[in-house]
Amino acid sequence: MATRRQLRGVAESLLAGPQHRATGTIRLAVRPDGFAAVAIPLAVHGTQLVLPNDAVALAGPLSSVAALAGIAAGPPDGVYEIVDPLAPDADLNLDPAAVDWLNRCHYAGGFALKHVLPQCHPILWPEHFDVAATAAEVNYGVSAGDAHHPTPYAYVGPWRVPAGPFWNAPFGALYPLPAAPDVDDLTSQIIEFFERGRRELDRSTP
Repeated sequence: MATRRQLRGVAESLLAGPQHRATGTIRLAVRPDGFAAVAIPLAVHGTQLVLPNDAVALAGPLSSVAALAGIAAGPPDGVYEIVDPLAPDADLNLDPAAVDWLNRCHYAGGFALKHVLPQCHPILWPEHFDVAATAAEVNYGVSAGDAHHPTPYAYVGPWRVPAGPFWNAPFGALYPLPAAPDVDDLTSQIIEFFERGRRELDRSTP
């Protein structure tokens, strides 16, 4: 999905990279219509990069968007392996419907994580563009999609994956997320999947 790759690149090069250079953290937070840096005043709302007193459309060359925003674009260096960065001249052409789907899935994922793991602080990680939390050596989260599964999905990723039909991915289990439901419906589906994952793990524990 081209929009997913572009939006992940925006998260990495226009938010996480500048934030890391300024404050040392790459953590991002989900929002109802996008995501935000946690330590500097930058956010993405829909198809706009939002600044403290302005907004810039996420359209055209990445370098032009960065220049209009006054940002030194680029991924965070030395934190993780930069696998698929957006080139400075990458042309942003976001599909608003796809943006809405991705944002809705991430936001529902954040709600679901807080329901299942009340003490957690869901983080949107730019490396994989997933909102996630970890408890008892199990990763729970919602990914915007990747090479393994190209569209949004929820996942349960125990550090040691048990055997059984529920575990349908190399990293654990995934549940594809549909585009149609509203946030409440989507949140309920993700919660049910996370809770089933916990039951499956309980059954597999000696």
